[in-house]
Amino acid sequence: GEIACRVMKTCKKMGIQTVAVHSDVDSSAVHVKMADEAVCVGPAPTGKSYLNMEAIMEAIRQTGAQAVHPGYGFLSENKEFAKRLAAEGVTFIGPDTHAIQAMGDKIESKLIAKAAKVNTIPGFDGVVKTAEEAVKIAQEIGYPVMIKASAGGGGKGMRIAWNNEETREGFRFSSQEAASSFGDDRLLIEKYIDNPRHIEIQVLADKHGNALWLNERECSIQRRNQKVVEEAPSTFLDPDTRQAMGEQAVQLAKAVKYSSAGTVEFLVDSQKNFYFLEMNTRLQVEHPITECITGLDLVEQMIRVAKGYRLQHQQKDIPINGWAIESRVYAEDPYKSFGLPSIGRLSEYQEPLDLSNVRVDSGIEEGSDISIYYDPMISKLVTYGSTRAEALSRMEDALDHYVIRGVTHNVPLLREIITHPRFISGDISTNFLPEVYPDGFKGHQLDTESRRELLASATALYITAQLRSRNIVGPLRVSSAPVESGCWELCVELGGERHQVDITKSGDVYIVEADRGTVEVCGQWNLASPLLPVSVNGADRMLQCLSRDASGTIVLQYMGTLFKLRVLSQRAAELDSYMPEKVSEDTSSILRSPMPGTVVAVSVKPGDTVAEGQEICVIEAMKMQNSLTAARQAKVKSVHCNTGETVGEGDLLVELE
Repeated sequence: GEIACRVMKTCKKMGIQTVAVHSDVDSSAVHVKMADEAVCVGPAPTGKSYLNMEAIMEAIRQTGAQAVHPGYGFLSENKEFAKRLAAEGVTFIGPDTHAIQAMGDKIESKLIAKAAKVNTIPGFDGVVKTAEEAVKIAQEIGYPVMIKASAGGGGKGMRIAWNNEETREGFRFSSQEAASSFGDDRLLIEKYIDNPRHIEIQVLADKHGNALWLNERECSIQRRNQKVVEEAPSTFLDPDTRQAMGEQAVQLAKAVKYSSAGTVEFLVDSQKNFYFLEMNTRLQVEHPITECITGLDLVEQMIRVAKGYRLQHQQKDIPINGWAIESRVYAEDPYKSFGLPSIGRLSEYQEPLDLSNVRVDSGIEEGSDISIYYDPMISKLVTYGSTRAEALSRMEDALDHYVIRGVTHNVPLLREIITHPRFISGDISTNFLPEVYPDGFKGHQLDTESRRELLASATALYITAQLRSRNIVGPLRVSSAPVESGCWELCVELGGERHQVDITKSGDVYIVEADRGTVEVCGQWNLASPLLPVSVNGADRMLQCLSRDASGTIVLQYMGTLFKLRVLSQRAAELDSYMPEKVSEDTSSILRSPMPGTVVAVSVKPGDTVAEGQEICVIEAMKMQNSLTAARQAKVKSVHCNTGETVGEGDLLVELE
């Protein structure tokens, strides 16, 4: 829905009427409300709706649509769809079928790139048919290798293998993901370039032989081969390398007679050698950052080119004005493999659009459902500045001001990435996340000063709420209660530790003594607002209070990360020590689903003996397959799931003895 909304905005600006297609579960989606007309094309599963060509063609006939913008994903790079549109005289807003076929097939595209004198990665220029053939080819190329879907993109159907066993496993998963995502399970294998940067060039070409490169986008921050944070331009490229990459990208576009917006992706090593990866014959998710630094509306350019107009610009007209950064905000749990899907309803949703130079491309609103059927992206958050430092500072503010309730989201991870010293210095690669967080993402790590700030903010909020609850609104029937003293002694639990906190209120300022330090906190303290702007020792902070309850438990979003604190009076803290503790579950004997999804394979049955690390079952969520393994060697006691079943996060799958 997000890209449909983006296209519709430009269409409205150009005076073009729009038709939205949607599945039945998306009948109340934002893109449906935004369009002039809407047609339901089937039930929720993508194969029966958004990939259902016949239903979409019927919607085109029914509404008399003259052109189709395919967005990205689904049918955007499907040559059969483009052919069917052409046969009915409907314009496809994208390249012609020859370019889609040539560049959509990674094997053919690599051969064309070689012929066009574009640098390519060493590998096997053919289709790999079996797992054993994959092992043989991988051994010839030399490990590590990349196994990927020939018709793929967006990180689907891609696996890195470092040995024969991983090659067999990667072949199986990649072919299954490729079949479910693209309806094409063909795979290819090429040398995996260790520790590279992923830098892509935006190209724009018309039907008259003109082609431009619109500078680069740095897309190295990734998880599971899917981009998380992008920026334009790249800190790494010098003008000569940028020009060389741009010229090769244009050479490739001209070689396939490309017309429309497209993206040529490269891997760049530490010596600035660059190698062709693939060409995406569609609008990219991260196109807004190119629009920010060039001033061009890429959707408008695509529509003009599809109509047959010549490009309005020459290469010398394409500027790099300022710096733009995009964070992909996902409904994902970043503490699980840097982001496993989360589902739910957005109970509260507020985009940070009141900040300057902030753009949010989204297709959801408060009350929208994030389901297991589609990509879990909530929005693309884009900030722009005259310098990189300015764009980063704005991104930090925007993430702090972004209110998302009802689903788990990856804002904590995004904020930690953009404030990390390595990212700020530009020292990044596609291995950034596993290198910076080798044991997985753990959220913002508190040092002494930030812990003191958090304790002070939580206790100030607690006292504010306590004082407000004692106020009586309206005429009094009895004499008012005596004024409470402005000093309190409290005990705060945070991360399994207890902290003694003394807090004094003087006017609008709280003076808090905690962990052998003093903190001054003041703020508006609008307890009905999801955002709490406060000043801590003179520094501005934006907090979010997600919940408060009568037991003193407060959940605060601080520095992007959620922290659970418990504020108690000294007497309550003393009595709390007598309360029984809940015994935690033995997770080594059970396997629960780490995310909502569909069971696509169950590899064990009761009575089987499994080894540590052995696959037990495979869960598919948002078109990605995840293998779940045994935590220890044991005998299978019982299996609680079947192939094809839908499971929720935390559902019991298998019990071990």
